[in-house]
Parts: sequence; C-alpha cells; structure tokens
Amino acid sequence: MLDRHAIAAHIPHQGTMSLLDAVVEWDAAGIRCTAVSHRQADNPLRHAGRLGVAAGIEYAAQAMAVHGGLLAAGNAPPRQGYLASVRQVQFHVAYLDELPADLQISAERLSGDATQVLYRFALSSGDTPVLDGRAAVILDAGALP
Repeated sequence: MLDRHAIAAHIPHQGTMSLLDAVVEWDAAGIRCTAVSHRQADNPLRHAGRLGVAAGIEYAAQAMAVHGGLLAAGNAPPRQGYLASVRQVQFHVAYLDELPADLQISAERLSGDATQVLYRFALSSGDTPVLDGRAAVILDAGALP
C-alpha cells in the first residue's frame, strides 16, 4: 500500500492537484486506489462550488499515471502522459461531491508499449457505481515522430 507521499513520487501532480490518497493494490495488470479529495472544498477541479462526475476521469488518469510510475524501472522521474482519448465513458451519477463514501478507482492495462497505453477504468463510491470507460494514453508525446 502506498500513501499520498509515495504517490506524489510517481506522478507529476503535486499539492491539491494530487487527488489520490492511497494505492490499495497493484500489479503488472492494473491498480486500485482510493481518494477522499472529492469531498474537499479546495478541490482544484470544482467549478461554481461543485465537482461534476466528469472530473472522475482525472482521478482515473492519475491512477493510470501512478501505475505507469510503479512499472517504470529504477528511480526514473515520472513521465508525463497525455490522455489521447476516452471512449465508452458512462456516467452513473451527476456530482462527485455528493458521494459520502471514499472513491474507489481501478484501472486495468489492456495493452501498450513504450509510447502508448490503453486502460479500462472504473470509479465507485461504496456500492454506488460512479463512472467507467476506456482511455488511451500517449507517453512522452514530445518524443514521438
């Protein structure tokens, strides 16, 4: 299990923009994380005092980034990945800030190589499904031809 401090070492996001609180488990195939920041008034993704469900995609993206960091060899600095696309996203609630239970974030690596990765992701809160979908991530986009 990794805490916020360990997570910050594996992703470029820092401060309040680092949304995850713990990595519960991970292996080469995927990762499961938890977060409580959806209930915090200073969440940087809030707009007009609310945190819409689409912000859950950023929670999933950070879980994917942590997973990539954990899979990286040695003490390599965090790589900046870019969401190239999200597909088949289904929203099951309207707002994250209305969810009283911690967020559970899972991401499963479906395929990938050194420059791109495809994940399936899902968020839930207690027994409530929040959102799910797939995401394509480009790694080190500046290095691509």
